[in-house]
Amino acid sequence: MPRSRSLARRTLTGVLILAVPVSLLAACGSDAEGDAAAAPSSSEESGAFPVTIEHAYGATEIPEEPIRVVSLGYTEQDAILAFDVVPVAVRYAFGPEDDVFFPWADEAAGDAGIAGAGEVEILPRNEVDPEAVAALDPDLIMAVTAGLTEDEYETFSQIAPTVVQPAEYTAFGTPWQEQTRVTGQALGQPERAEELIADVEAQIEQVRADHPEFAGKTVTLSGPAYEGEYPFHTSADTRTQFFLDLGMTVDPALDAVADSEFYGTVSREEARMLEADLIVFQSGSDAERAGIEGDPVLSGLQTVTDGRVVFAEGADYDALQFASALSLPYLLESFVPELSAALG
Repeated sequence: MPRSRSLARRTLTGVLILAVPVSLLAACGSDAEGDAAAAPSSSEESGAFPVTIEHAYGATEIPEEPIRVVSLGYTEQDAILAFDVVPVAVRYAFGPEDDVFFPWADEAAGDAGIAGAGEVEILPRNEVDPEAVAALDPDLIMAVTAGLTEDEYETFSQIAPTVVQPAEYTAFGTPWQEQTRVTGQALGQPERAEELIADVEAQIEQVRADHPEFAGKTVTLSGPAYEGEYPFHTSADTRTQFFLDLGMTVDPALDAVADSEFYGTVSREEARMLEADLIVFQSGSDAERAGIEGDPVLSGLQTVTDGRVVFAEGADYDALQFASALSLPYLLESFVPELSAALG
């Protein structure tokens, strides 16, 4: 039985954690360590391999069913675990540094990744050494949520077939449906991918039908000020997509300010651009929430004085960052009532 872990155990320093770039060392091959753990095999669908996946930097061919999968993206593990594949290594993003699987993924992960289990290598957030990845002897590197540059992609591709975000999406902007689809193709389970997508979309549609108050309402996803600027997430961001799926919209003026990026910032003087029918503040800690609530500029916004504000914090915050086929059902159940109350 998988060990139960608290839903409120994680914090995050800064709402734009996924914008941290990867710093790479020069590519260098090395022999795989003999004690590196192998992931359990997936249920390959008939005729799934070889498969070629097109993406932002070209195309990657995966000749046969991958067994040793490295999760290089900051939230990549959920998409992999959804196919009953436990990666041999996971990129640390936030929370306890010895536990990289979040509660909604515990059942799929089993005991892997639990402190002391030693079954999953935890890769650092800021710097990933290609030699360390090569030592794991991977046969697939999934990096849809890694934000790799083309040079970084080329480096990792010399180690194993590497898959990044589709060409039509910005870094960190691949919708959960497409990430699920791409991951399913890479793992030889495209039919299972469509089943997962259909199941979660059905849950979203039911919530949308149950909450007509969401339809057409504007939403701003923001957080605490950073270096005097107020952040916001655009309609191209996977976190914002959760609210769009519920029928809400983002002010086009904010998207224009961000110039096709997944997030942007406005100055104190421009803070009124954050006004919307609903503002959702991402709060990764008690200190961040206190900073938001005590900010005289934010507290002066009409949306705030009217009480049309929700804080995404605790496990809701975590689930929103992942926005995956595993985390979204949890978020629909836990967070939607708060959104409804704010707009009611």
